[in-house]
Amino acid sequence: MTVCSHILSDRSASGGRRESGQMSIEHGLLGDQSQATFSFTDEDHTLANSLRYILNQDPRVTFCGYSIPHPSDARVNVRVQTTGDPAREVLKDSCQDLMLVCQHVRNAADQAVMLFKSKQGVESMDIK
Repeated sequence: MTVCSHILSDRSASGGRRESGQMSIEHGLLGDQSQATFSFTDEDHTLANSLRYILNQDPRVTFCGYSIPHPSDARVNVRVQTTGDPAREVLKDSCQDLMLVCQHVRNAADQAVMLFKSKQGVESMDIK
């Protein structure tokens, strides 16, 4: 399961444990849910930069950035500050948007490969 899928799913079943590829709220004010820092384990710039880009497109986001505490540490911290909406909900929405973008890119690539193969006379191959 991808990190974005984990964020969108119900996390109460994990009993608060952090497993590989999961997210936890590392910093945040209990009274102010409009800002928080989320820590993603087993992730790197690939997810963090994509998520940062999508988050910064959201008009509810006033600040978003990420850092990797140490190059040998497979952990990414993503800071989200909003105009008042809960940062966790904005993050969930952005993960949903990122998954849709990835699905669109995958579908477009698959169609381009099928078109190329049909023009070249190559038989269809299912690659997963």
